[in-house]
Amino acid sequence: MNKKVVQVYNRPAGGWGALKSVAQQIIEQGIPGKGAKTLLSANQPDGFDCPGCAWPDADHTSTFEFCENGAKAVAAESTARRATPDIIAAHTVKELTTHSDYWLEGLGRMTQPMQYDRSSDRYQAISWESAFNLIATHLNALPSPDDAIFYTSGRTSNEAAFLYQLFVREFGTNNFPDCSNMCHEPSGFAMREAIGVGKGTVLLSDFQIADAILIFGQNPGTNHPRMLGELRGASKRGAAIVSFNPLRERGLEKFQNPQDMTEMISGQSTAISSDYFQLKIGGDLATVKGMIKCVLEADVAVQAAGAKRIIDVEFIAEHTANFDQFAAEVLAEPWDVIVRESGLERAQIQRAADIYMAAGKVIACWGMGITQHKHSVATIQMIVNLLLLRGNIGRPGAGPCPVRGHSNVQGDRTMGIYEKPNTAFLDRLGQVFDFVPPREHGYDTVGAIQAMLDAPNKVFFALGGNFATATPDTELTHKALQNCALTVHVATKLNRSHLVCGREALILPCLGRTEIDIQATGPQAVSVEDSMSMVHLSSGINAPASPELLSEPMIVARLAAATLKGRSKTDWMWLVADYDRIRDKIAAVFDDFADFNTRVKVPGGFHLRNTASERLWKTATNKANFYAHAVPTDLPIHQARESRSSPVFNLATMRSHDQYNTTIYGMNDRYRGVFGERRVLFINKDDMAELAMQAGDWVDIESLCDDNARRQVKRFMLVEYNIPRGCLAAYFPETNGLVPLSSFADYARTPTSKSIPVVITSHIEATVPAIAVQ
Repeated sequence: MNKKVVQVYNRPAGGWGALKSVAQQIIEQGIPGKGAKTLLSANQPDGFDCPGCAWPDADHTSTFEFCENGAKAVAAESTARRATPDIIAAHTVKELTTHSDYWLEGLGRMTQPMQYDRSSDRYQAISWESAFNLIATHLNALPSPDDAIFYTSGRTSNEAAFLYQLFVREFGTNNFPDCSNMCHEPSGFAMREAIGVGKGTVLLSDFQIADAILIFGQNPGTNHPRMLGELRGASKRGAAIVSFNPLRERGLEKFQNPQDMTEMISGQSTAISSDYFQLKIGGDLATVKGMIKCVLEADVAVQAAGAKRIIDVEFIAEHTANFDQFAAEVLAEPWDVIVRESGLERAQIQRAADIYMAAGKVIACWGMGITQHKHSVATIQMIVNLLLLRGNIGRPGAGPCPVRGHSNVQGDRTMGIYEKPNTAFLDRLGQVFDFVPPREHGYDTVGAIQAMLDAPNKVFFALGGNFATATPDTELTHKALQNCALTVHVATKLNRSHLVCGREALILPCLGRTEIDIQATGPQAVSVEDSMSMVHLSSGINAPASPELLSEPMIVARLAAATLKGRSKTDWMWLVADYDRIRDKIAAVFDDFADFNTRVKVPGGFHLRNTASERLWKTATNKANFYAHAVPTDLPIHQARESRSSPVFNLATMRSHDQYNTTIYGMNDRYRGVFGERRVLFINKDDMAELAMQAGDWVDIESLCDDNARRQVKRFMLVEYNIPRGCLAAYFPETNGLVPLSSFADYARTPTSKSIPVVITSHIEATVPAIAVQ
């Protein structure tokens, strides 16, 4: 649907709408036969891992192990369209920047390496050898290895990530900004302090026996649609599913399983959330602390009555530290502060706590609605506190479950893509490969942007991703990249980052996850790690989009060989000739990957050890730690409201349904009822009335920050939506420019893209295109 329309969506998530969307994508990409065959190999033991999200695979009892958005990702990668050098060179870069991200994606798969020619403002074909020599020359000419920055996308395989971190550390730096810095960094930081492991402790099977599932700041219907299958099963057997989200999201309300013919034919669906609490943006910490306060107050009451304790006294005594101090701090938190800052009524918080207390086994899930706030680490530790109260970590059917996005973002970090590596890892890496790794911590994403702003002539290399679009403070980020002597992007398709060039720039096209990867010893498989620490193989089935394409491991190996010639003792080309050799080296560096090649070739792969799930706490106290945090009352939104008499709103950025991260598959957001337009601003109807505005009006949005810089995006259409007063939502990357580079999570430094203080004003324009509001 190209017509611009806003209409209420009352149908369930999934269903015929999902099937129709998949069919449209396959047809649009020109691959009706190939697309269907490819989808049947997605997430199968002998197929490829979906290049979409990191939700784990089931036991492959179904032929169909893909979801709507996974199908879009597969279809987009398998497209018949080709962005050949002639097609790209037909446009100047200046002209390309005028097109939408959707249009750029629609050009298709890139087929050859390309080099930016500044004199003509066009990209032109270049040989692989020349490209690697150019990069090596730039890297080796730097005054210091720390003047190079190496970004990593979460779609990179374990094998490519391992070679990448090895090459970069042999080169001499730990500058590893990656997509984790922009999403779940607070999850890892918070949980490592609290329970000694930065990953979730649950398995997919735990969802089948949990009594209650708490979902914070997550929209699985769009971002992790396969999760709806687990939630549907839990709902059908009577588990409580409690959602905490400012917006009413259709995937958290009802789901019609496209694989259930009874539901599809009858039009029936399954209710997902048994309770849905619309807290205000950023109100999760206050809400969870209120729940904990309810539990502790109830425990005091039963003690006085001589009844059975509410909290798990034995677990707390044996396995935790700091409980008494924590409990006293929670009980001292005033209820009026909790209620005001949560945006919920006290009775609602009590209801959520009652569900928790009645459940024997509880899973807590969260997404980026939790992690992209200034107080995100504190919020996650409060969720962990809630689980610890009743021993809901380290037993079946219970535990924390941070739901990550990219298909191997967790694996990249496991492989060493981290700017703050620990000493033990560096010692082992140096021992196995006979070199001395650098010890100084490197740049994270925010630090890398600032470093490129502060000092020109750096080299920026991106192994996948869309850095210029995914990052905050768009104008500053673009300026930072343009300051570089060289920018290099490994990618499958053209994206906006390729148009933000350093003095020199390269695009290196690579194989996709769906494509056959043949090296000197034959076809290869790569491995990935999902959100629940399952490691399994992925093997493409399609012929490469171009014979010129190289795999990511090969690109890294050839770059290392060119850059470290005469210095490295690693035989890079021997390693990349057979990926089993890379996995043997991974096993030599990481004890958890012992006998890697044997274990990963078992259908379904293997599970990495998680000490917290065994109730072994690798923390400073050798216990699971309770952390006390006051409900924050001096966040940027509080400060902005105190400084203004006019309404100040809290804006959260989010994805549309036709989008995965920065990749735009279409212009529709079916579940929220928006079609043909992305520059929209979701708002409560009473807020619109107070502003003397109405649905369909066009507005400008300006963020408020204490750095005196003006950040504004223009011409967004107001859409009435079920969202708490004072809260707004809009799509990214269109609103990323409103996020100040200086505004990030305490400790974890994740951009605060889910809590941006903004004001809105009417957009004045001579002619505004009409849009139907139904």
